[in-house]
Amino acid sequence: MRVLVVDDERGLVSALRRGLVAEGFAVDVAYDGETGLQAATEGEYDVIVLDIMLPRRNGYDVVTALREAQVWTPVLLLSAKDGEYDVADGLDAGADDYLTKPFAFVVLLARIRALLRRPVESHPPTLTVGALRLDPAGRSVTFAGAPVELTTRELALLEYLMRHADRPVGKVELRDHVWDGPGDDLNVVEQYVGYLRRKLGRGVITTVRGAGYRVTGAPG
Repeated sequence: MRVLVVDDERGLVSALRRGLVAEGFAVDVAYDGETGLQAATEGEYDVIVLDIMLPRRNGYDVVTALREAQVWTPVLLLSAKDGEYDVADGLDAGADDYLTKPFAFVVLLARIRALLRRPVESHPPTLTVGALRLDPAGRSVTFAGAPVELTTRELALLEYLMRHADRPVGKVELRDHVWDGPGDDLNVVEQYVGYLRRKLGRGVITTVRGAGYRVTGAPG
């Protein structure tokens, strides 16, 4: 799952990125509202963590612009303001949740997972492909009714493949959405697909020559 963090406090952003990556998320960052809005409208994210007091464009404006553009990615607003009207303004602008600074990382993580559990048209609560079922909120996988233990990275990779089961997914796309992008070697994708095949069976993920990988959910 991919998260966009938009905040001009670079130390906080760095800490959030480290923590989220350790939890299996791929993370993009932006340090001003205009750049964050562009990233949110052009990219594909599961959650946006957005500060209110930003250079160039504040968080309220960013949320409003996203909703006007029909971008319904869940937004968690961050702010040092904790007044009732500040919270109300953020939610009225179209945000899904509001967290006051300072906060504990474990609370932020719980809020993100709560947003991921909410039913969104493009992100169903439970993913099913053939005999394969994945519950993103519960972080659990079953195959033909039997539970399968996966690491956080394996789970993230399988989830992305299942969300795009209608087409082959290339290594570059997988690297950019499941890992942190160009800095990661493409071989890591092949390595983790191998891990999944060993746990699920080779027929569950097929190789489409010249196009990438595709989940079939079929035993093999």
